[in-house]
Amino acid sequence: MSIWNDMGMVYALLGAAVAVFLAGAGSAIGVGIAGQAASGVVTEDPSKFAKVLIMQLLPGTQGIYGLLVGFITLSKIGLLGGGAADLDPKTGLLILAATNRPDSLDPALLRPGRFDRRIPVELPDLQGREEILKVHAKKIKIADSVRFDEIAKAAVGASGAELANIVNEAALRAVRDGRKFATQADFEESIEVVIAGYQKKNRVLSNKEKLIVSYHEVGHALVAAKQTDSAPVHKITIIPRTSGALGYTMQVDEQEHFLMSKEELENKIATFTGGRAAEELIFHSITTGASNDIEQATKIARAMISRYGMSDDFDMVAMENVSNQYLGGDASLTCSFETQTLLDKKVVELVRREHEKATKILTDNIGKLHEIAKYLYEHETITGEEFMKILNEKPDEIEEIQENETRQ
Repeated sequence: MSIWNDMGMVYALLGAAVAVFLAGAGSAIGVGIAGQAASGVVTEDPSKFAKVLIMQLLPGTQGIYGLLVGFITLSKIGLLGGGAADLDPKTGLLILAATNRPDSLDPALLRPGRFDRRIPVELPDLQGREEILKVHAKKIKIADSVRFDEIAKAAVGASGAELANIVNEAALRAVRDGRKFATQADFEESIEVVIAGYQKKNRVLSNKEKLIVSYHEVGHALVAAKQTDSAPVHKITIIPRTSGALGYTMQVDEQEHFLMSKEELENKIATFTGGRAAEELIFHSITTGASNDIEQATKIARAMISRYGMSDDFDMVAMENVSNQYLGGDASLTCSFETQTLLDKKVVELVRREHEKATKILTDNIGKLHEIAKYLYEHETITGEEFMKILNEKPDEIEEIQENETRQ
């Protein structure tokens, strides 16, 4: 993690401790602190407070250099009580350092008595997201009906900065619509803005393209709904977004999961292939719209075999290592060329098997595929409740609903 990328942590530390806080990048901390002392910013008697030094810790020797410069400079300006060796036992000194590359740090920094306490700062869980949203929402006016628990569920995987952005986007949307309060709908739309970008209403699809996208997205949703151990469908839309997506299907779990079974991962792969399967089934052709689906399905399948030991052929043998986990993760294979070839073959077999399963699900429910795709084509957006209602109703009931909406 990086303290500079999550200033909320710094603010939390400032609020929880009575201390002199000094912050700066590791290699430049001497200049920064010396400048503060010269300008008179540090005016309190340092002996009255605990000292907290916050620095950006760089990998390798640069981090050591920054640490040494920090100690020397603090000693010179008297913030260590005349030097580290003469530090008053009653006066504490806490040095906090942050890095998003812990695997690249020099071992000398991590010895006992130095940076020997590590606190991994992961993405917030469900309760954490809800509390973070409430903190940021204090800065804006919101409706009484806003449910932060529902927003937190939909914002799974969001960082603190992204959650702050969600609140800001909700406030902006309320202002654009001439409302004094941000509503639940504002927050839900702001989640989609952070995930997929703004609605690109000036992009007009041809009738054929719009129909293909409708079947594609309903293919995802229908495969997900007809499988067990699959997250419920929250929303389906065919409105293009600035991210380049022509539509998307949003799924939201009822509760947070920290483990995923083999069956759940296979279901996710089948859901990703559902869009392409619908195109093949209805139009007997394929388009470029499944490019991201293919990428995600392949990523999951490869991880199942190479990292999670979910293949009978390789058992519990790791074929892949991941480094720089806080920078997106860089995967590298640790097996022979022959094994890599076999691994690639197993990945293809797994994705193909789930693709065939998705095609069978859509074939068995082709009537519902047509009905829901037609409804989506006409309305452009369907909520999860509407989707499940249409899915569970008889065809004549659906026609009656559409006729009533047309009259209104």
